[in-house]
Amino acid sequence: MAELATIARPYAEALFKASASDVAGAAGWLDELAAIAANPQLQQFAGNPNVGVDQVFDVVSGVAKSPLPDAARNFLRAVIENGRLSALPEIAGQFRALKNAQTGSSDATVFSAFPMDTAALADVSAALQKRFGRQLNLSVALQPELIGGIRVVVGDEVLDTSVKARLEQMKLALTS
Repeated sequence: MAELATIARPYAEALFKASASDVAGAAGWLDELAAIAANPQLQQFAGNPNVGVDQVFDVVSGVAKSPLPDAARNFLRAVIENGRLSALPEIAGQFRALKNAQTGSSDATVFSAFPMDTAALADVSAALQKRFGRQLNLSVALQPELIGGIRVVVGDEVLDTSVKARLEQMKLALTS
């Protein structure tokens, strides 16, 4: 959605400049607020014309796991007052992209058929960083339909070593 990206860009850039001293901290609370704002019921509540800005602010800040710092409270209030709560997940994504560009890293999602312990994740992380040639911020998601192995998505690059992918390759080879 180009419009949402256009709306989110100035907010992400302004927050990035304002939080230059603590980009990692800002990224943490911004990701939490984005996850809260992505809730469809909250979107419906915020879109109700009978609900005031203070009510929406109280609900969102009340759902947050930890007390929000002043910068987060001010940013959240500005976003809500301008009617941009629905853009908060996109703002977080663009903020993360600015943070990654500054640090020279990339976000990576590891899809696994089974839960991974910290030692296995550390080994996978080291191998992937060597493979992609940059620092990776890993997140893990379970995908049981992979049967086994992992599938890694880094930006627009995909590394699929799952059993499901290998079975698909075998099926293709046998049918052609």
